[in-house]
Amino acid sequence: MENVGEVEVIIPGDEERNAPQCPHGPAVLFQVKSGKRFYACSACRDRKYCSFFQWESEKVSEERLHAREEQNRLKKPLFTHTQYCRRFREFVSLPLDQRRFCVDCQLLLLPDEWSAHASHRALSDDITVARLRRPSLLLRALENKKSNAQYLFADRSCHFLLDVLSGLGYRKVLCVGTPRLHELIKIRSTEDKTRAMKSLLLDIDFRYSQFYPQDEFCHYNMFNHHFFDGKEAVEVFMDFLTERDGNKVVMVTDPPFGGLVKLLGHTFSNISHTWRRLQGNDSGGSQMPIIWIFPYFFEPRILDCFPAFTMLDYQVDYDNHPLYKQGTTGRKQSPVRLFTNLSPRDVVLPEEEGYRFCSVCKRYVSAENRHCDVCNACTSKNGRPWRHCAECGRCVKPSWRHCSPCGRCVLPDHRCGQTGCYNCGDPGHKHKACPLKHKKTVQSVKGESRHDSNERTAKKRKNKNAHRNKKKKVT
Repeated sequence: MENVGEVEVIIPGDEERNAPQCPHGPAVLFQVKSGKRFYACSACRDRKYCSFFQWESEKVSEERLHAREEQNRLKKPLFTHTQYCRRFREFVSLPLDQRRFCVDCQLLLLPDEWSAHASHRALSDDITVARLRRPSLLLRALENKKSNAQYLFADRSCHFLLDVLSGLGYRKVLCVGTPRLHELIKIRSTEDKTRAMKSLLLDIDFRYSQFYPQDEFCHYNMFNHHFFDGKEAVEVFMDFLTERDGNKVVMVTDPPFGGLVKLLGHTFSNISHTWRRLQGNDSGGSQMPIIWIFPYFFEPRILDCFPAFTMLDYQVDYDNHPLYKQGTTGRKQSPVRLFTNLSPRDVVLPEEEGYRFCSVCKRYVSAENRHCDVCNACTSKNGRPWRHCAECGRCVKPSWRHCSPCGRCVLPDHRCGQTGCYNCGDPGHKHKACPLKHKKTVQSVKGESRHDSNERTAKKRKNKNAHRNKKKKVT
């Protein structure tokens, strides 16, 4: 389970077969502190964008089920993928001056549809075939941070990834939530047949159905491993994962940063298991090659899902993010890294961008990531020099100071006693590992004893006094 405030997500198991469906596929099971469980949308983290909610034990009436099915139907794309492909072929056959794109509806328009979109903003200038090969530049990027915000790779980062993967001998790239990488693979393969690669894009943004055939795009939700087009799309996915004639497959994924890591890890494990089964080594220990692109501060959670992964120092740039882009305002601030089970020494980071090879760690690191002889590793996570703390026994950010009451390095202006278990107050563990978790739940129902209340009050007073004394020493 992964803790989200006072709610925990239940990793899907056998119960996922009976999970109710919202417009984004099978719902995910959550558990509140009291122990009650409920289903909610897997993709949206705010009920304002997907209001689906159902208690696990709730009996849903036939009338409500029919209403839910109708709601799900209304949220489907305007056309099927087959229809979108047929429309695209017709659109490309039109003279250049008859090609229009509705900006409001994000739809390629055919001539007999112009009148229905007459009051909408339309784009009609130079919609060439070359432009249609870059749909990520034509479509408006989704910006909802609570559901499907789209930050698109800068071409610099895309070309770096392609150079690395091509150099390692991969010829098929499963692009999970990476539309910019997918389109550049197709462009490069068209321009340079000697480095031809195949790509399959899995993405929740159905608008890409307008530009790619069924064997190049699947409408997909990575939080519940759901293919919206059913069995037909699953067959495309499985055929792509099958390695033939030495065409090795690698997966590159760039999930929304606010997504639940445990759900993503479960999905990527399923994909890896499918790949292993298709190669005929289901019982073996081999893992599908994966590059998971995510902020560095999620490293502990990702390693909890994939212990064999390594975080590389390469900083990923995005075109449409104010901080995560190349330049003095964004380049050094980008926290986005590559997590991978590829050998770190094989992923050569560009020297012209300030990366160097550490002969001790046997991997490429940022120029300012200094090797610590005590830790025996290049320890910096953010690309800046870190320092070793003897009390903690590890390297920390240079702005942190060791706090004796807290027993660890923290920011100088922190409040002591603000970490640990919110259930019993013990700093040695979190709520989900609390041995008194269930006992506490019973107490909260029956009423807390005076002794427990006094004990907690005394503990809070002690923490406040320690913080006050610390401030006096500083001043």
